[in-house]
Amino acid sequence: MARAKLKTYMTAAGFLLVIFIITTILKSLQPEGSVLGSPFALGLFPHLRKTEKSETHLHVPELIVTARTAPAEGKRQLEERAMSLQVAHKAFPPPNYNLHAFYYSWYGNPQFDGKYIHWDHPVLPHWDSKVDSQYPKERHSPPEDIGANFYPALGAYSSRDPTVVEAHMQQLRTAAVGVIALSWYPPNTKDDNGEPTDDITPLVLDVAHKYQVKVVFHIEPYKGRDDQSMFSNIKYIIEKYGDHPAFFRYKSTDGAARPLFYVYDSYLLGPEKWANLLKSNGRHSIRNTPFDGLFIALLVEEQHKSDILASGFDGIYTYFATNGFTYGSSHRNWKSIKSFCDRNGLLFVPSVGPGYMDTSIRPWNSQNTRNRINGKYYETSFEAAVEARPDIVSITSFNEWHEGTQIEKAVPKTSSKTVYQDYLPHKSDVYLEITRKWNEIFVKERKKWLV
Repeated sequence: MARAKLKTYMTAAGFLLVIFIITTILKSLQPEGSVLGSPFALGLFPHLRKTEKSETHLHVPELIVTARTAPAEGKRQLEERAMSLQVAHKAFPPPNYNLHAFYYSWYGNPQFDGKYIHWDHPVLPHWDSKVDSQYPKERHSPPEDIGANFYPALGAYSSRDPTVVEAHMQQLRTAAVGVIALSWYPPNTKDDNGEPTDDITPLVLDVAHKYQVKVVFHIEPYKGRDDQSMFSNIKYIIEKYGDHPAFFRYKSTDGAARPLFYVYDSYLLGPEKWANLLKSNGRHSIRNTPFDGLFIALLVEEQHKSDILASGFDGIYTYFATNGFTYGSSHRNWKSIKSFCDRNGLLFVPSVGPGYMDTSIRPWNSQNTRNRINGKYYETSFEAAVEARPDIVSITSFNEWHEGTQIEKAVPKTSSKTVYQDYLPHKSDVYLEITRKWNEIFVKERKKWLV
């Protein structure tokens, strides 16, 4: 009997000891300062729910308050960011909507795109097999080895990275650039070394609008580009992006504001085909339709001037940053080109550039290199453009790294294969500062022309 009682006591004591140990362990698992109580304890001991019900209920309003105040805090953060952005806008020079920069969104990296895009650009072959045989056939291997002679301060970035696009817009505003000419291919089409980029356009437009930057489209020579496909693609652009506040419209002397399009390598299509699109009596005319606009042709050779007139284009741009490379890109010809445009009612848009160096992808093309001369080449280019009294000045480019025409920030870098060019002895933003300087000159001179 005594043994039975002792056994009962020992069993009860053991049970209580187990409960004490479990309670102690669970208490140690509860976060310090927790107001919710231990969910483990309530699960293991249902009878405690009644005794803690009022306490639990007392904390519910706190949870509701937290849930309600979180969005309010987010709203405050957005308001603070907006205020900071307004302050930043005041620090930026006003955007000049007559100063355009060619912009490329074709770069990719593994983080955002699953692989490197364009930074791994291959070495391009020379058309002469004898010359071509002297150069290696290779593809660049990012991130240390990229298809450029300079190295970006942002690294081998992705054009899909919102922080990169934001950094770009900040740099553009620092330079007073008001419009970017976005390199554009139709949906599901791409350049020879990249991937489709039309789906990046909404991001570019949204961030551009945030920084009061406008966007025009730089139509690339996609496969099958002709008068019919151009009509369809201009229609697509205006219907999809035309209502966005960052979509740029140029206000002509007649007071009308029209979309503006740069057409790269426009000479590849004959005047009769362009006339079908750009003349009012053309077979696929875009004139006097909701999709009408200002179409700016690339001038390469002098004889292209008559072709541009016959085609029905509204203006001329020169694109290439290599002085002397083509008739159009030669500074000495800009005044006469401007006179031609004035006589024929065309816009003249010379393209200025900080230099040219593409030997990372065209090692056989060193004869077209134009050294930056610590910014002097860029200043000379701007001076020639302003002296020609253009309607718009375009910049080749903000970020065409393959051809070394970028004004985007670059940094000194040495890899195992390459010693990259840099902006030394100046800082990484020197070309943004030069752009800002010459924008001020352009604005002052333009006021004199319009008097």
